[in-house]
Amino acid sequence: MANVNKVTLIGRLTRDPETHVFANGGTVANIGFAVNNRRKNAQTGEWEDVPVWVELKAFNRETGRKLADTAEQHLRKGHQVYVEGRLSLEEWTGKDDGKKHSKTVVIVEELQFLEKKEGTSAPKTRELEDVPF
Repeated sequence: MANVNKVTLIGRLTRDPETHVFANGGTVANIGFAVNNRRKNAQTGEWEDVPVWVELKAFNRETGRKLADTAEQHLRKGHQVYVEGRLSLEEWTGKDDGKKHSKTVVIVEELQFLEKKEGTSAPKTRELEDVPF
């Protein structure tokens, strides 16, 4: 049976991107992200947004795609973005407790800014290919 590992999200950054440069020269931007699920409150009957917190990782690629640099330079807490990516499971052993830990993250493959340009009322939709590297 075939597998598909594709995630499409529109949400907002929960913090500014945090970049890390590896010893081999590679760079990753760790991005806090949130999307909302709508649900009906059983007690009030009102619809409410329930946030889902997601960790994103954007890497600079050897092929020229500089997603980490782009995120660090252009994205800030509260910005709305469109993200395409894939799920990845990170596993590690805790330094302090020696226990095994894991979390699911989204590895960013496409990124599109959905913020308004300052001084205009038109939305600013910039695909990654429009951003100089």
